[in-house]
Amino acid sequence: MPSLNVSFTDEEFPGVRASAAAEGKSLKQYLHDLGVRETQRKQFVVGAATWAERLRGEFDDAFPDEVPPAERREGTAAA
Repeated sequence: MPSLNVSFTDEEFPGVRASAAAEGKSLKQYLHDLGVRETQRKQFVVGAATWAERLRGEFDDAFPDEVPPAERREGTAAA
């Protein structure tokens, strides 16, 4: 298993430690879970954007008075 060295500033560390304690986790477990959650969040955003794109034409047909396709931004900036 790869090892990772993570550093925080003196100002950041107390907040990270408090967040870990609030979740009842060790600092190591908290940082691990944080990375996993971020990966899952990004996968969700990509999936949601793909799903929305598949439905865009159907939505435009069903709601012609909403934002016209020419004025709508393409893609997603959420990730």
